[in-house]
Amino acid sequence: MSSIKESPQARTGASQGLSASRRAYNMGMRTLIYIAAAVVVVLLVFLLGYILYRGLPNLSWTFLTAEESVVKDIQGIGPAILNTLYVILATLVVVLPLGVGAAIYLTEYAKNRKLVAAIEFATETLAGIPSIIYALVGVLIFAESLRLGKTLIAGALTLVIMTLPTVIRTTQESLKTVPQSYREGSLGLGSGKWHMIRTVVLPSSIDGIVTGCILSIGRIVGESAVLLYTVGMSMSMQDFFRNGLESFFSASGSTLSVALYVYAKVRADFDLAFSVAVVLIVITLVINLASSLVGRKLKKN
Repeated sequence: MSSIKESPQARTGASQGLSASRRAYNMGMRTLIYIAAAVVVVLLVFLLGYILYRGLPNLSWTFLTAEESVVKDIQGIGPAILNTLYVILATLVVVLPLGVGAAIYLTEYAKNRKLVAAIEFATETLAGIPSIIYALVGVLIFAESLRLGKTLIAGALTLVIMTLPTVIRTTQESLKTVPQSYREGSLGLGSGKWHMIRTVVLPSSIDGIVTGCILSIGRIVGESAVLLYTVGMSMSMQDFFRNGLESFFSASGSTLSVALYVYAKVRADFDLAFSVAVVLIVITLVINLASSLVGRKLKKN
């Protein structure tokens, strides 16, 4: 079947058939939309340009890889970069299975609609809670009650609680967009419930899962209040390669967002703070692109 496309002449003829007030209204709304889009683009370009302008001159290989040393007069964020990657990985390893699994249960298995509605309302409420409250909960539960102290694992577990509602809601909404006929067709061909979900529903909703992953990464990378309370502000390098997971459960260290806070607020060194911001932007961009590529690959397969 050939697709029907509306030609510019047809659109012009349709607009000419409208009244003068309606044409003026359409033109005004279209102009406002163009202005809004232009403002967003200009703000984004200005923000990125200013950060790069202030931060790039202070970037160096030593700054990116070295450990800070007052004695040697060395400024470095190597430990903060590694701690950021560790926290991101640990959080995603826990939150993605939990969030996707909870969304699958609520969409495919749960029969009590009142219970589902209550859980959805709770997740939406939790998604809007300020991060400082999660920081206090993380300190009370993980740092003190479970005696984990200010460690990377305490920060990662707190971030799991904070990002879990986002993953659940985005995945659930993506699962709801899968046509019911896909499920009925798979079940009609003899597939079991889980086989149908694994081979039909999840591949069709991979975009929503990737979106939830990207939103979680963005919130993890940009979070400072939670990590200030649960991870600490240490700028020393942790020897994870020698001590393995034992260090992850016992070591504390600042992430890039905490290092940015230290340079900007505590030390008032805004040049280095902008350099840390450049590194944050690059890491976020790389991880988001990698997540998108993985999602496309999984959907294609």
